[in-house]
Order: sequence, then structure tokens, then C-alpha cells
Amino acid sequence: MRIIAESLTEKAFAPYGDLLAAPAEFGRAYFDEGLRTSRATAWPSLSVSHVRPLPSLPLEARVMERHEFSSQSFLPLDVARWLVVVAPAGADGGPDPSRAVAFLAGPGQGVTYHAGTWHHPLTILDRPARFAVVMWRDGTRTDEEFRTLAAPFTVELPGG
Repeated sequence: MRIIAESLTEKAFAPYGDLLAAPAEFGRAYFDEGLRTSRATAWPSLSVSHVRPLPSLPLEARVMERHEFSSQSFLPLDVARWLVVVAPAGADGGPDPSRAVAFLAGPGQGVTYHAGTWHHPLTILDRPARFAVVMWRDGTRTDEEFRTLAAPFTVELPGG
């Protein structure tokens, strides 16, 4: 299966989470609503990641991950373009690759994935990138879940 990435917009991404972007006017935008955990023992975790860019396109998505009980946010500190790839859960609870969608994000765009949203690991284009990552952890295996896809799919950029 082949997916063409579309522009990351608030409306298109809404079923999967929140688009994080600074307001157009001077001031502050709050994104508290999307920060959630259903585990009483989980604590907020802030980390910073340095990520290598994808060596070449198309992206071949073989693995997806989720944080079943908590949200996860990616805030770009230094990035050019990056891909946000998500899929709803299928009948078996794992990701449904046949309904996966991909978004092309820019340097001023971050995301918060809703709890339980299947997503591809960070996929960076153009050059190395740095992100702040906010999630909830309790130190158990329920912090994150990875699934290898039975049928990988590819993600391409528009016009590419």
C-alpha cells in the first residue's frame, strides 16, 4: 500500500490528536486538553531527542507504536520537515495499516497524540532534528507498545 503525505492541519489531524503551533499574534496558546493519562501511578516525563533523518524516500513503515493509556507530545526544537504517520486501531487492537494516513509537518508544528493512537516513530526529513517529548510513564511495559506490521506500507511526499 502506498500513502501520499498531506499537509498537517488542525482539522485533518484532529481524530488522532492536537496540532501544536504558536499563535499568529503575540501571546500564548494552551494545549492542556490533550495532555492525559488514565494511570494513577504515571508521572509526566520530559525528554529531548536528537534524531537522524530518513536516508531516502519513500518511508517503508514496518513498525508502529502507541501509548495506550497516555498522550505523547512532540515539540520541535530544531527541525526542517518531518512526517507524522498515524493509523486507527484495527479489529485486533493493533494498527490498521489500510487506514493509515501521513502528514507532512514543518518546523513550527508539533503534535500531541491522543492516548491509544498508533503512530510511526519520529521520521525526520532533510537534516538531523531535535525535539522535546512529553509523555507519561510508570516504568511498566504499558508505557509504550510496538507492533510489527504484517504488511508494511510506504509513505511518499506529494509530487515525489
